Amino acid sequence: MKNIFTLILMVLTTTVFAQDPMLQKPDRSLHEEVKSLSLAYNNELALNTDQLKVFEIKLEEFLIRREKIENTLEGRDKLEALYLLQDQETEEMKDILTRNQMQVYTRVKPSIQPITTVDKKR
Repeated sequence: MKNIFTLILMVLTTTVFAQDPMLQKPDRSLHEEVKSLSLAYNNELALNTDQLKVFEIKLEEFLIRREKIENTLEGRDKLEALYLLQDQETEEMKDILTRNQMQVYTRVKPSIQPITTVDKKR
């Protein structure tokens, strides 16, 4: 019985401490873009040093996802995926930012990180 309990505990612990696959392989080509975006956001949000570190990690994670969407999808599918990704990013930023910072973030995000538009054929 003790062995079964230990095995279950090990499996649960492994699952809890698993790393996010997006963060395991950081994309160094995005480093400058992350720094530029975080500077633009920081000018508006006045992030503290701890927030800034986590904010940059989260930005990089979503830039990797955005790049994958832009390289694999087209048209309306691409636009819908980008809007969904933007919503996910905004939701996850709620864990990092204060309420006031979050209000500013949602206001300035469209100008700092605009989403592509789909051209309508006439």
